[in-house]
Amino acid sequence: MNALEIHNLGKTYVNGNIALEDVSLHVPKGSFFALLGPNGAGKSTLINILADTVKASTGDVTLLGKDLWQHRAWCKRHLGVVPQEIAFDPFFSPREILRFSRGMYGQKADDAWVDELLMRLELTQHAHKITRQLSGGMRRRLLVAQALVHKPKIVILDEPTAGVDVELRKRLWTFMRELNAAGTTILLTTHYLEEAEELCNHVAIIDKGKVITSQSMSALLGDVASSALWLRYAKPVQLSDTQAQALADFNPRVCGEYELCLTLNKKESGSDFNDAYQAAVQYLGAPLDAGVRQEDLEDVFLRLTNKDESS
Repeated sequence: MNALEIHNLGKTYVNGNIALEDVSLHVPKGSFFALLGPNGAGKSTLINILADTVKASTGDVTLLGKDLWQHRAWCKRHLGVVPQEIAFDPFFSPREILRFSRGMYGQKADDAWVDELLMRLELTQHAHKITRQLSGGMRRRLLVAQALVHKPKIVILDEPTAGVDVELRKRLWTFMRELNAAGTTILLTTHYLEEAEELCNHVAIIDKGKVITSQSMSALLGDVASSALWLRYAKPVQLSDTQAQALADFNPRVCGEYELCLTLNKKESGSDFNDAYQAAVQYLGAPLDAGVRQEDLEDVFLRLTNKDESS
């Protein structure tokens, strides 16, 4: 059974802005699922619909087989959401907030679990401070604890490690891996694409409110990822329209201020990297250095969403 099924979901705001258009996704039960997209792609709108803070215009959602809107209370008990926005009563302590949150979900007190969350998220020594005394990183970790305090079967992490230092982020991901291994389904949005590639076994990419691809991580990197020819130049690379059109068969992308990446269209059997190299030399001049490497998730993401590092 899928943990989450989204069918033909759409959201149009009163000003006519279309945030989501016919979005369909299946999140397998027990998966670590990455939801990726550039800013403004519709990720936050989708998560807010799942969290029941935004009303969808069209479509339906089922969570563990239950209709999200017909069984609101049941679904909320089985769903934990870590939002991007930090909002706590400034005069309550982390321990009090976690205890209250369990009660709001209809759960009995479980101080052992509260203590474990405080320990794993490195908040134990701050458990009795009021939240206004906590740093931004501490408050973000408290959001994670609050989303987990009722032991939900599905957890949505919306940029959970923004503003968290690298070492603490690694320890947080260790904890998330353990929860996932124990059966918790995790849906993650992040701008750290290398983390998504390392953590997640499924991935969906959305752009401009539409799903571009949704499949296992291994299938995406196996079927969509290509070998890339990168060329490094002495001057910053800025492709003119004429140059971009001339190199169109090789999917040109500026992948660094001084670097150009070219990939082959797998459906085109008549081209190879020598052709790509010679075309680049013809239209941009000889590079200082060149090499071939396999695309990673970030390369695929940028290519599918037509983004480059200068955008």
